[in-house]
Amino acid sequence: MSETRFQSLKDLPAAHLLGTGTAMCAGCGALEALHGIYDILGEKTVFINAAGCMTLLSVYPYTPFRGSWLYTAMASAPAGAQGVRDALDILLEKKRIGPEDDLQTVVLTGDGSAYGMGLSATSAAIERGLDFLYICYDNEGYGNTGHQSSGATPHGARTATCKGGHGFGGYKKDLFAIWAAHRPAYVATVVGAEPLDLARKVEKAKAMQGPRLLIALAPCPTGWDYDPRETVKIGKLAVKSGVWPLKEYIGGKTVHTKLPRKRLPVEEYLKTQGRFTHLFEPQRDEQTIQEIQARVDAYWHEFDG
Repeated sequence: MSETRFQSLKDLPAAHLLGTGTAMCAGCGALEALHGIYDILGEKTVFINAAGCMTLLSVYPYTPFRGSWLYTAMASAPAGAQGVRDALDILLEKKRIGPEDDLQTVVLTGDGSAYGMGLSATSAAIERGLDFLYICYDNEGYGNTGHQSSGATPHGARTATCKGGHGFGGYKKDLFAIWAAHRPAYVATVVGAEPLDLARKVEKAKAMQGPRLLIALAPCPTGWDYDPRETVKIGKLAVKSGVWPLKEYIGGKTVHTKLPRKRLPVEEYLKTQGRFTHLFEPQRDEQTIQEIQARVDAYWHEFDG
């Protein structure tokens, strides 16, 4: 890509700018969410990007972010964020920059880092009260390396490392609860298919200080095996079936921001994705389907109770 073309990109809105990565998959739910998030955060940001799918947005020496961007190893993004935030605070204290030049420190990782490899560093950063926004795009597997199972993989899903007849035998970690147990400033779940809910939460998180988390469900056409045009539909079904609760933690309390009053059966969501085809063909795996449904029902029963 020529230098002239990149100069013209500077005049594009952030949402268009984030579409310039050369290696991104069509229909990427992570990119869908990041469009909305970045439109609100804007260019006064430093993105500390852990190794993963979104690292492919950058083609050296360019990135699609108007602000600053730093690449780290998968487990190291919160540590990198600490260094960036400390450097900015020192510059502010020494009056090398003014408050108008301060930048939001933003960690960007996939679920492999957020739920697994980087969890220890993240926990330590929260305990230190680091002033940072952590964005996790959750495509429920190690998407950049072939979609192996991760700590975010849902029960029954088939992955590159779990191809048994019943799919993944484990259960998705509750990253929301893990963060909330640290008593941070803010935690929220979002999905690009619900842009108004997402925008409200980003605005709220942007105005706060301290450790803040946004977990964005990121439907993945290549890893979940579906037509890229179905990304928004699948995101909406995740909410309507109750599989992906939209909620936020603030001031010690958890509040749901969109309630699926008439929840759809979870199989309406599962049937849209090839990673769950084995639950329906060649024979229906009623036990696994009902187990998935029961766990969703139990979650909402506890909330309603």
